[in-house]
Amino acid sequence: MVYKKAKNVLPDELIEMIQNYIDGECIYIPVKEGKRSSWGSKNGTRKKIKERNAEIIRQYTLGESISTLAKSYYLSKKSIEKIVYEHK
Repeated sequence: MVYKKAKNVLPDELIEMIQNYIDGECIYIPVKEGKRSSWGSKNGTRKKIKERNAEIIRQYTLGESISTLAKSYYLSKKSIEKIVYEHK
């Protein structure tokens, strides 16, 4: 989340109205319904996890054990099992 100065993006009249309710404090204005992007889509995290999981599945199908994969990727055995078994 990026903070912006109200005086740079809002008209003075609106700032004065808001100051009647909250003065000198931070306020969060949520994204409009339907405009919210899904988790990890902006910074590429979702894509990186998808690629990591594909590599885990590939290594598992080549015979790598769940324990070894868990150690290699710093994940729990349960997490590796979930990744592998959801793919089947």
